[in-house]
Amino acid sequence: MQQANILAGALISLSVVILSGCATGVGGGTYSRDQVRQEQSVRTGVVESVREVQIEGTRSGVGAVASGVAGGIGGSFMGDGALGALGAVLGAVGGGLVGQAVEEGVTRKKGLEITIRLDNGSLVAITQEAVADEAFKPGERVRIVSGSGVSRVTH
Repeated sequence: MQQANILAGALISLSVVILSGCATGVGGGTYSRDQVRQEQSVRTGVVESVREVQIEGTRSGVGAVASGVAGGIGGSFMGDGALGALGAVLGAVGGGLVGQAVEEGVTRKKGLEITIRLDNGSLVAITQEAVADEAFKPGERVRIVSGSGVSRVTH
C-alpha cells in the first residue's frame, strides 16, 4: 500500500513538472515560429490606460491525462477484485479533475490590458502577458506591431 502511494505521488509530481514546461511566455517580446519572417504593420499612439488582468491557463488535457493515470494506478491498490477496479475508476476520474485544475492554475498568467489612442484618433485595447522588463504608463508613446492576427504593444 505504501509503495502504491509513493508511485502515485511520483506520477503526480512528474505531471506538475511536465505542465510547468508547457507554460510559454506571450508578452510583447515573444514571437511564435509562425510569426518569424512575416511582414507586420506598425501603428503608433499614446497609452491612455493600463489595467492588470488575469490570462486564463491552458487546458490541453495533458494535466487531466497524466493525473488520471496516476490516480487510476493509485486507486487500483485499494483492494482486490471489484474494490480495486472501483478504486482505479474513482482514482482516474478524481485525478483527471485535479490534473485539469492544476494545469490551468500552473499556466495562468498575469496580463495587462493596454488602451492606446492611435495617432489617427481611434482607440484600441490590446491584452498581453505582463513582463517585468516592459512596463507601460499612461501618456507614453508606444508602437503596436500587428501581423497574422496577432498584435503586441512595444516601446
